[in-house]
Amino acid sequence: ERYGGEDISQLQHALQCASLAEAAKASPALISAALLHDIGHLVDQHSEGAAAAGVDRVHEKIGAGYLDKAFGPAVSMPVLLHVAAKRYLCAVDAGYFDGLSAASVLSLDVQGGPFNADEADAFIAQPYAKDAVNLRRWDDLAKDPEAKTASLDHFMGYLENLTATAAP
Repeated sequence: ERYGGEDISQLQHALQCASLAEAAKASPALISAALLHDIGHLVDQHSEGAAAAGVDRVHEKIGAGYLDKAFGPAVSMPVLLHVAAKRYLCAVDAGYFDGLSAASVLSLDVQGGPFNADEADAFIAQPYAKDAVNLRRWDDLAKDPEAKTASLDHFMGYLENLTATAAP
């Protein structure tokens, strides 16, 4: 399916985000989080068009809850925090907002807008917040209709390794 108001599919977005994480030599857990960060949109049957209608379906919470069962906090927490990371970056990086796509600007408004200084300080002090900021930056870049990436099978290896190590 198409990725929100962007000119790419959900799969293209996920693969691009994971490819950027891999190129940055992120941990396997963070590469996996990058791949799966928007899974909340896919498992929520009511998310289509929600942001355009002014409704925040909190896909980050849905996705993190879904992922935590299989992968634990190293994957689920950056997913949970990636929306707040956008709000954080708008508060602390003067040029960040100008680089957002139109769809991201729309969703930012629905998600509460930029943090104030106290909210930004509280956000970045949380565990996994820095991972979420990295994920957010990859998320913002992962919207290129012409980008070439590794296959889904390639990234499935990360997920399989993580679930194998998490098994009792």
